[in-house]
Amino acid sequence: MAIEATETPTRRAYKGSCHCGLTQYIAYITLPPNPITADPTIATTTRIRKCNCSTCQKTSFFNIRLADSSKDFYLLSPITSTSSEGATGGIKTGEDGLKDYTCFEGDIHWYFCSRCGVRCFNITGQGGVSDVELEGKMVRAWTPKRGGVDEMGRYCQFSLNATSIEPGQEGFDMREWHEKGWIVYLDCLNEVEDDRFGRPCEGGMY
Repeated sequence: MAIEATETPTRRAYKGSCHCGLTQYIAYITLPPNPITADPTIATTTRIRKCNCSTCQKTSFFNIRLADSSKDFYLLSPITSTSSEGATGGIKTGEDGLKDYTCFEGDIHWYFCSRCGVRCFNITGQGGVSDVELEGKMVRAWTPKRGGVDEMGRYCQFSLNATSIEPGQEGFDMREWHEKGWIVYLDCLNEVEDDRFGRPCEGGMY
């Protein structure tokens, strides 16, 4: 069941980073989600998700699925000067960049900072570097590429870790997400429970 938001959804730019600051990004997030729904087939709105799979639990990953990741997420650092083929596609990797962890079928890339270990996002698919205008300035940034991944299912092309967004920004208060019931809990561990509001599925956390 989908619930229409009682407040007017507003799209704002939010800054985020890892703990040491090597990873820097801007994400455009529309809040409140509209509609507010546990239906994983609706992929045109911001989706706030807590998953009980072993990866999300072990890394404490708090998923935000952006309305359109190709237009809503911009990685500013660490990136390379040009794009390359594959999932990395211009993300600077290695000892002075991000490191990559994959599991299960190896489809999802769980990038983490090589210095502090914080994971800001994961991606299934590809991305690329280009010059874009952000907040009135031309900058070079990496963005996920659109297409190639089914955004209509429980899984998605790109997921942002909400805990990496800088606190204290206008319109951003994760307490509100719980208090107003915007968080959907997913059962990706056992895949027997329905996605729902209110209470985590078995093995999950609030």
